[in-house]
Amino acid sequence: MRDIAERAGVSKNAVSLALRNDPQIGEATRERIQALAEEMGYERNPVIGEVMAQMRTRGAGGCRMMLALVNANGDGRAFERHPTIPKYVAGCERRAKALGYGLDRFWLHEEGMTGGSWLHMFEARGIQGVILVGLMKQNRVPGFFHPVLDRMACVVTGVRTRKPALSFACVDHHMLVLRAFEKALELGYARPGLVLDPVIDGLVERRFSAGFLTGQQHLPEGCRLAPFFQVSEARDDPVLFREWLRRERPDVIFTLYNDVRDWLGSAGLRVPEDVGLVQLEWRDGEPDWAGMNQHNDLAGEAAVDLLLNMIHHGERGVPPFPRATLIGATWTDGVTVRG
Repeated sequence: MRDIAERAGVSKNAVSLALRNDPQIGEATRERIQALAEEMGYERNPVIGEVMAQMRTRGAGGCRMMLALVNANGDGRAFERHPTIPKYVAGCERRAKALGYGLDRFWLHEEGMTGGSWLHMFEARGIQGVILVGLMKQNRVPGFFHPVLDRMACVVTGVRTRKPALSFACVDHHMLVLRAFEKALELGYARPGLVLDPVIDGLVERRFSAGFLTGQQHLPEGCRLAPFFQVSEARDDPVLFREWLRRERPDVIFTLYNDVRDWLGSAGLRVPEDVGLVQLEWRDGEPDWAGMNQHNDLAGEAAVDLLLNMIHHGERGVPPFPRATLIGATWTDGVTVRG
């Protein structure tokens, strides 16, 4: 910038203003400086640009950049009381703090908010980018929020979105089930079964059931069991589960639901003596279960990294080619399977 100023016969401050199209510099001078900068191969550093913009608006002592952590769940308190979402939140906050960024929390379904009002509030608070967390019943961002997606850097953690498709970070659901399958076979099980709500499976684009069906390819045809998808109906009528149990005869079950343990007990079966159980989303509050730890906090951290990469490269709006970061799950021992 100093070299451009010398060639143009102006101050460095004038060059800075001209390259930002600031009207304080006359149009002819702006165009002359911009043409000279292009000729000399000047390229703006977006990271420095963001920092300087923050310093201009907040003063040198308050240039900490801010990100928005938006609760997209229907429950306004999902960050605190949802069984899964708080893990993502913890990872986002930990990573942002480590990198020197602040996080402001918002609820997507706040009454009376429009796309324009969201944009105005984010700009007023100096928000640089948005992380959406908690899309647990659908993978589409509500239309009223699309103006934000069109103007700002936005990523999702937990699921992949459709219409529009955003960059995202989540567990590798397909590989998660394959690893659970492999572990079950190592433990001597021969007839793994899957109990899963089709809504949840659809939310992750059938990657749970796809991993299960892929794992079955290593089994004899007689040991390839049909998944049980009537979870909601079985909560009202457990007979449906017992009929599946009697028909398929699994010796171990992969699931996301504690209900299955109760259903097995009501059918007179013991865990793990008669049927093993593998939790596909192992949680700290259920230490006796065996299962797969999804490390959702690491998915939250990865979402922050994705977002900052977009901000630092000046990427705004819905990306033409969304990026994905998939986190590997790990096995956790428990008393619900054979020792």
